Amino acid sequence: MDFGFNDEQKDVQNLARQILSEQVLPEKLAEYDEFKHERFDQALWQQLAEAGLLGVAVAEEYGGMGFGFTELALFIEEIGRSIAPVPVIPHLVSAASAIQHFGSAEQKQRLLPGAASGELILTAALMEMLNENAGAPLSVTATSAADGVVLNGVKTCVPFADHAERVLLSAATAKGVVVVLVDPKASGVSLTEVKVTTYEPQFELNLNNVTVAAADILVAEAEGSAAMQWISERTSAAICAHQLGVTDKSMRMTASYTAERQQFGVPIATFQAVGHRAANCFIDVESLRLNTYQAVSLLDSGRDATNEVHIAKIWAGDVGHRVSYASQHLHGVWALIAITPCGDYVYGRDTMK
Repeated sequence: MDFGFNDEQKDVQNLARQILSEQVLPEKLAEYDEFKHERFDQALWQQLAEAGLLGVAVAEEYGGMGFGFTELALFIEEIGRSIAPVPVIPHLVSAASAIQHFGSAEQKQRLLPGAASGELILTAALMEMLNENAGAPLSVTATSAADGVVLNGVKTCVPFADHAERVLLSAATAKGVVVVLVDPKASGVSLTEVKVTTYEPQFELNLNNVTVAAADILVAEAEGSAAMQWISERTSAAICAHQLGVTDKSMRMTASYTAERQQFGVPIATFQAVGHRAANCFIDVESLRLNTYQAVSLLDSGRDATNEVHIAKIWAGDVGHRVSYASQHLHGVWALIAITPCGDYVYGRDTMK
């Protein structure tokens, strides 16, 4: 049995890699450092839309390619590989996929074509202060109104909320959890910018007696908590795919550097300690790859993947730290100055000459 990706899946990944490798350059990324500019490349966003990639997992009847979560994860892996400044995960995974799965025919027709074409942006508010369980909201409540619900409370770390047409979020009611689509420009909604280390545009979303019409209620109370678990697990798996792209690229850049950087007239990749550390990075990245796509494949087939998502999250966090540290070490401060007669290594600072 072939457990590899099929030709269509490889085509999606290769198309994304071609566009992103051409358009996302270190010089352009540097423009967003220290919040000098908003970290959103709208020209790239439109180019991805024109290539059909923003609709990779959107049904064909709504203008998408009609692929599944695996193809979407491969696209997101390439976003991570390039650190592209675009809101693919909140837009396509947390919001659009949820609307396609849970939404009414009217909601799908109203929002998905624009999401696939890039004409509108969707996002999701999955976090509250001291609460990361979107299926059990503590800070946002909803009370019944004549034609919908009224929301009060605060969500935090909402990506690209200032650009969004709708923000997907959950709220606690007397009977359970309701999932709604909030217009960030509606009366009673205010956004407070939150600065994060990734420089991604994020906001605190304050809700003060915000009325959400019945047409923007995505999931009713009886199924709300389960729906948010569905959304959260796919979002987590997508973040793992993004981290896979980041670490794989970092590892390969480091391997290329150590193969070219010479000391004592030979590439430093030939030094045993360098080779061992690079090999550990490779093992880490491949372990993250296997665990990530194990979770992705189960989610794509509609099977339970709670444990697999948790395992992938652990690998994503650990591998991110280990590979980034090793990459910086092998690029910068590593130097094998000499080997003593007894075989011990002596280290010093690399002058990078």
